[in-house]
Amino acid sequence: MSDTDFVNTRVEGNILIVEMNRPAKMNALHPPANKALGEVFDDFAANKDLWVAIITGAGDRAFSAGNDLRYQAEGGEMFPVPSGFGGLTNRYDLHKPVIAAVNGVAMGGGFEIALACDLIIASDNARFALPEPKVGLAALAGGLHRLPRQIGLKQAMGMILTGRHVMAEEGKELGFVNEVVPQAELMEAAVRWANMICECSPASIRCSKEVVMEGLNTANFEEAFSKRYDGISNMLKGPDFIEGPLAFAQKRKPNWSGE
Repeated sequence: MSDTDFVNTRVEGNILIVEMNRPAKMNALHPPANKALGEVFDDFAANKDLWVAIITGAGDRAFSAGNDLRYQAEGGEMFPVPSGFGGLTNRYDLHKPVIAAVNGVAMGGGFEIALACDLIIASDNARFALPEPKVGLAALAGGLHRLPRQIGLKQAMGMILTGRHVMAEEGKELGFVNEVVPQAELMEAAVRWANMICECSPASIRCSKEVVMEGLNTANFEEAFSKRYDGISNMLKGPDFIEGPLAFAQKRKPNWSGE
């Protein structure tokens, strides 16, 4: 994976760190940036040595201000990106975990990227909103569906129907933020969460995410519980299924294969 004009990446062990890189635009995204991010997450999904991803924004002002409306208004070429906004909002088969490290403004599509992640770690100056109705639009990159599922209907409608801004601490109270830290400690905190995930079997993590996310597609608990999931079969057939109990019995840290 190489950096582009719009995305920076680096690898720390089994962790991929992805930085949206348009700080002069508050990391607002246009189709070329979304395409570049989509390619980064395609590579992440395919690389067995990368177990967790963290996505953040360049600079200290914004995670992402959402769609680059100026680019659109000035006639910039608009084209669909299959994996969606930020390469994540339309991606339904990524069973590896992704953490949003929200370092400031997360508006519209920027908030929708964060909602598409599995965890949100926020700096104390982070600010979230779905303000699209204020400019004659709607949060159609998943926000109108993900937010009610994550925090409940009434609280979600309170944000959606007003476009109001929610600071990080309130986001934690509402339930869509996992942890709030000082901005200077944001990436350290996100990496700490990623490292906790990396202590677990990657196959078990992928299985767990798949079962949770696909199970939520079924309202009936018994049907969700009884459904066959590929991740379970893969976990049971993989080397980590032997390594985990063996390491426990031998009182040592497991050597996860990543397969």
